[in-house]
Amino acid sequence: MVRLLLQEKAFVRFWFARLIGIAGNQMLMVALAWHMYDLTGSAWDLGLVGLFQFFPALLLTLPAGHVVDTYHRGRIFAASVATQATVALWLTWGSEGDFVTRDLILWLSVALGVARAFQMPAQQALTPLLVPRDLLPSAVAVSTSGMQLAVIVSPALGGVLYLGGPSVVYGTCLAALSVAAVLALAVRYQTKSVARAISLNELMAGVAYVWQQKILLGALSLDLFAVLLGGATALLPIYARDILNTGPVGLGMLRSAPAVGALLMSVVLTRWPLRRRVGPRLLNAVALFGVATVVFGLSESLALSMVALAVAGAADNISVVARITLMQMETPDELRGRVSAINAIFIGASNQLGEFESGATAALMGPVGSVLLGGIGTIAVALGWRRLFPALATRDHM
Repeated sequence: MVRLLLQEKAFVRFWFARLIGIAGNQMLMVALAWHMYDLTGSAWDLGLVGLFQFFPALLLTLPAGHVVDTYHRGRIFAASVATQATVALWLTWGSEGDFVTRDLILWLSVALGVARAFQMPAQQALTPLLVPRDLLPSAVAVSTSGMQLAVIVSPALGGVLYLGGPSVVYGTCLAALSVAAVLALAVRYQTKSVARAISLNELMAGVAYVWQQKILLGALSLDLFAVLLGGATALLPIYARDILNTGPVGLGMLRSAPAVGALLMSVVLTRWPLRRRVGPRLLNAVALFGVATVVFGLSESLALSMVALAVAGAADNISVVARITLMQMETPDELRGRVSAINAIFIGASNQLGEFESGATAALMGPVGSVLLGGIGTIAVALGWRRLFPALATRDHM
């Protein structure tokens, strides 16, 4: 399967563009979080970074889905990555001039949210146009492998580069994101220009479709609530410095650990794609994610924390591959951008809003209490979704 995918040149170009772009984005997120915590020492402000990314993404995602279904998806992806490169340029300049402040980081987080609103539906809706349908499950797994490879290496690299000063890591992010944008512009595929009037019905077509397809609704909302409750990413700077007694290098290692587990699982899923008992495996993976989060919350050992995060990453990867493949298989191409936009809203809510939830609850009950509450909540969601979405719980084939 992988050998066949390598023959699809447009897919390979896009794979490299995503790989380099994600590497730049991940380094940027590590540096941004550590920089904010250095400036303010506040869990609340760490949460605000996620919140300021979430709201513009929420407001713009439905219009973005309409744009993705109307215009060239590769160019939309390139423009989104170029916007992130501009943010890295501002931070490089600001760090050199020593004028990066809490407010500047929050406003630049808004720009990152705008970029993500267009990037996620564009990249998800583009992949099915680059490979034959029978290769799509493997293409999703290979794409996820590349993403996780970048997430493994780049946060740790970002932590090391930060030792040389924030401008060093921001400058590296600028270079990586610029290269990714250029590569994305080179992606070629057959496309038809579709004129769509901007109307409420057109904007809401993806919402209506997902609501009617209960399997899709169950899969997308499962990820929303699981990561919203169980994600502890925003609190990693606190765990690194105050609980595990490590520094920015340790933070990079913690950020990389989930991707190690996810990459190993991606290799497994590339060799043996998910084809049977998809629903039960998806729900079991989310429950395992919750258990691993509880273990991380209780850990005071860097090694145990990294193992728990790796297990959580492996479980989350099963969820990601199953969810995205189901979404692409069940959605007609003319709706893929708008349905992917719904998925982007759910992912944005679970990640950015989840970071705010983690920061807010940590400010009230401490970081350990926040992570434990989230992990237990994730397990409860996995159990509850078996009853709420029986079609998903019994789904056998992909």
